[in-house]
Amino acid sequence: MTPQVDPEVVERGAPEEPDELALAAEFPSPTRDEWAVLVDGVLRKARRLAEDAPAGSGVDKLVRETLDGIPVRPLYTADDVPAAALEATGVPGAAPYVRGSRAHGHVPDGWDVRARHTSADPAAVAAAVAEDLENGVTSLWLGAGERGVAVADIPAALDGVLLDLAPVVLDAGADAQAAAEAFLAHVEASGVDAAQVRGNLGLDPIGLRAATGDGPAVDSVVPLARRVAEKFPALHAVVVDALPVHGAGASDAQQLGWSMAAGVAYLRALTDAGLDVATAARLLEFRYAATGDQFATIALLRAARRLWSRVLEACGATEAPGQVQHAVSSPVGTTRRDPWVNMLRGTVSGFAAGVGGADAVTVAPFDEAIGVAAPFSRRIARNTQSLLIMEAHLARVVDPAGGSWYVESRTADLARAAWAFFQEVEGAGGAVAALDSGLVADAVAAVRERRERDIATRRTPVTGVSEFPDIDEKPVERDPHPAPGESAGLPVYRAAAAFEERRDRSDAVLAETGARPTAFLATLGPVAAHSARAGFARNLLGAGGITAPDAGATGSTDDVVAAFREAGTTVAVVCGTDAAYTERAAATAAALREAGATRILLAGKADVDGIDATLYAGCDALAVIDDVYTALENGEDAR
Repeated sequence: MTPQVDPEVVERGAPEEPDELALAAEFPSPTRDEWAVLVDGVLRKARRLAEDAPAGSGVDKLVRETLDGIPVRPLYTADDVPAAALEATGVPGAAPYVRGSRAHGHVPDGWDVRARHTSADPAAVAAAVAEDLENGVTSLWLGAGERGVAVADIPAALDGVLLDLAPVVLDAGADAQAAAEAFLAHVEASGVDAAQVRGNLGLDPIGLRAATGDGPAVDSVVPLARRVAEKFPALHAVVVDALPVHGAGASDAQQLGWSMAAGVAYLRALTDAGLDVATAARLLEFRYAATGDQFATIALLRAARRLWSRVLEACGATEAPGQVQHAVSSPVGTTRRDPWVNMLRGTVSGFAAGVGGADAVTVAPFDEAIGVAAPFSRRIARNTQSLLIMEAHLARVVDPAGGSWYVESRTADLARAAWAFFQEVEGAGGAVAALDSGLVADAVAAVRERRERDIATRRTPVTGVSEFPDIDEKPVERDPHPAPGESAGLPVYRAAAAFEERRDRSDAVLAETGARPTAFLATLGPVAAHSARAGFARNLLGAGGITAPDAGATGSTDDVVAAFREAGTTVAVVCGTDAAYTERAAATAAALREAGATRILLAGKADVDGIDATLYAGCDALAVIDDVYTALENGEDAR
């Protein structure tokens, strides 16, 4: 059927396009004050704001603070970013490179998808490398020496790899020099055009010192770096790895400030050896952690480019290229329990790294915290990035976060905080001196303590571990990673570890006795009355591997006591409404004590006679769990 066309429409022609497209032009523009009034109303209804509180004061209650002390407000507008600050972000591909080191961003092919290989078996590595390169991976991160294949086996691990097409980044720790020499020898034996060789030799004595407490002098990188500068124009020689500092629990500003100090140390060594600043800068690649906080990661990568541009400007290298970044999904947030959630964490971190403008991105397999990654998990990791690039089309837009008042503000605030830490490290004598003196360790430890407190109180939830645990989950088993040796370096921190230690304790009790540790929920009244607090208590105890059967709907204290006797435990948690606590909690506690309960807790903050402790939103969940374990161990003899 031929479509009908209105002749009058043809005669008039297409409507003229407006210079500006105002999508909400038909609606009145709300002011910030009007929005603040609505916020006040919501908070008053939730009883979080007094009725007589000044107008607009509710907004302050929604402001949170990062670990760097940066306030994060609930709303950002153009008024929050001065025009001068916005202009200072520049344009993509030009200093200060906030909006990306390349003018066209990742368009159209996407960022470099980098897969890590740490097996010591060169044949297994070669097979995994071939599979990766055939299925979307574009560069290789190869562990060697103490961190992977033997140095002599590097050619075997890279058998079949076209070195002019697939960049190789080495990670060999204390064996970095030998691994770099072996790789360059392999390049020369392969007959590849030196101008086409890309990747990084992975020299990083400062990062090694941070991770292990020891390492060669900074200027040990000079001979190989000079060789690369002379013969391999597209190859990097040095990695400025911020992962050891991040992995110890550092804040974003500490990770950034540390990387600037390490980068400056390498610049000094290379320029002292006769290289100009621009050439020295070209030899460096920076490695950062991408976390599950997507906006924090986006701001971190943008701020890192801004800071490094400022460093090079101060060194007189106004024509130096932008910072080259390798973003790696954070190991701090990964879990051994319910590891499937790590797929979501990897997706968010990969998304943030791509939006933030990282040149290369590594999404770790979801089972990395358990042991050696399986082929399935490696496939999921690389396909995560393929989906982000090819189906979510993240690479179709240059600097997708640019112009967001929130992101621009957070980038600027983070850059200032990171610069302050950078100056502190430099004031202590530089990266190596700050490590050796303990300055870095002490600063990071203070932040790590805050992280641990937020994890313990579940202010920072870990899904599947501290929140919504599945006590009876089927464990994912993998071959273990090689046991790490003793290290005097920065500690390795993983947020879920404390709760997972309690879950391991529960597994040990199950294996020994045939039953898990149990705390009885003494529920008062009908299900609708106690379900909220009983569910809260069960979730908290389950995070420590403690099962929590309940009495169900009860009409009397005798009902509760009868169910308690059947539970076979000496710990009880009273759960009900505030009204039920006033009417029945004291009597119920006394009856439970008479029936053999040695430890009685209450879900909520009510003051009730006979209650030994309370658990509530914001309490130290780890302390409660440990208290229950202690009571159960002591109560076995009592019963």
